Amino acid sequence: MAIVDVVVIPVGTEGPSVSKYIAEIQTKLKEYKAQGKIDYQLTPMNTLIEGDLKDLFEVVQAIHELPFNKGVDRVCTNIRIDERRDKSRKMNDKLASVEKHLDNGGQE
Repeated sequence: MAIVDVVVIPVGTEGPSVSKYIAEIQTKLKEYKAQGKIDYQLTPMNTLIEGDLKDLFEVVQAIHELPFNKGVDRVCTNIRIDERRDKSRKMNDKLASVEKHLDNGGQE
């Protein structure tokens, strides 16, 4: 199981707002989630997607293409991959691990 931090940046849009492009990306992610391939979480600055790495590359390519389909001539997509192979971890597991340390006052 891997987690991808992804930011899709359409360049040369008609204005500074890109929320309509982000909404379309979220709709596409919802389709992949319905297929059982991924889970995802929108944040104010990025989208986190978890799943099998092969599926995540497919998803990233699909969402990278979306602004081009709307007539944008340039898209910059940044991805960061977190993959752990010694144990299966999900996004919520990582948060719970940090919260556990907070509950213990930062002690092990």
